[in-house]
Amino acid sequence: MTGALLPLLAILIASGAVAGLISGLLGVGGGIVLVPAFYYAFSALGYHPDQLMQICVATSTGTIIFTSLRSVTSHMKRGSVSVDLLKSWGPFVALGSVLGVLAATRLESSELELAFGLLGLCIGLYMLLGNSNWRISETLPGRGLSIVYSMFIGFFSALMGVGGGSFTVPLLTAYGFPPVKAVGTSPGFGLALSVPGFLVFLMAGWHVSGKPPLTVGYVNIPAVVLIVLTTMLTVPLGVRLAHSLKPQTLRMIFACLVLVVAVNTLREAIF
Repeated sequence: MTGALLPLLAILIASGAVAGLISGLLGVGGGIVLVPAFYYAFSALGYHPDQLMQICVATSTGTIIFTSLRSVTSHMKRGSVSVDLLKSWGPFVALGSVLGVLAATRLESSELELAFGLLGLCIGLYMLLGNSNWRISETLPGRGLSIVYSMFIGFFSALMGVGGGSFTVPLLTAYGFPPVKAVGTSPGFGLALSVPGFLVFLMAGWHVSGKPPLTVGYVNIPAVVLIVLTTMLTVPLGVRLAHSLKPQTLRMIFACLVLVVAVNTLREAIF
């Protein structure tokens, strides 16, 4: 058993390192890497509860709290965080997150996999094929549309177990936000959506049988601890890279990463 656990621990540690790096680099919480990694690890260990994907999403959400906090404080030191935008959009991002968690708990694991893959595919294709000069406007939207956007970000981020940057970065850049500042502000939204989402995931899922050991509600506590300890070491490196790379390079890295993960998740869901 120990021989089987060691490679899986290595995979989780490596995933945590990559998640921390992209959290600082791209303004996402790392869930786009962690959710598939958790799914593989738990499946390989022989755990196949009816809502395995929900456990992976919930566990990823727990790690996002810490990666987002570490990332946003690092970016704030460099002056690349819009505090006013966080105050304006944050409460509605949190509300959307709670609704997203409630929706996730009512889906089958395969249905949640399919949603994760399709949303990831759309995001990746937009970032890969979209013109960086495309603009909806050169200024942020008014109050009503901002609320809609905020709740959209919270809802679908919670549904995928990601930190919000997957939606926030392309949305803000489409409204004329500088890419580096969009990346710096996004972890703040990750914090706003992950805290309430995590609490709801902890309170739900008690009826699910066959879960991995030390899973509280839908959240596997050991995996959260292991990933957090790893990501804390690599987030600052990602932040430094974000301020040294060209915006177009950031965009391509983000797009390719999301597409690879999305296609693999869709393959798992369909076949």
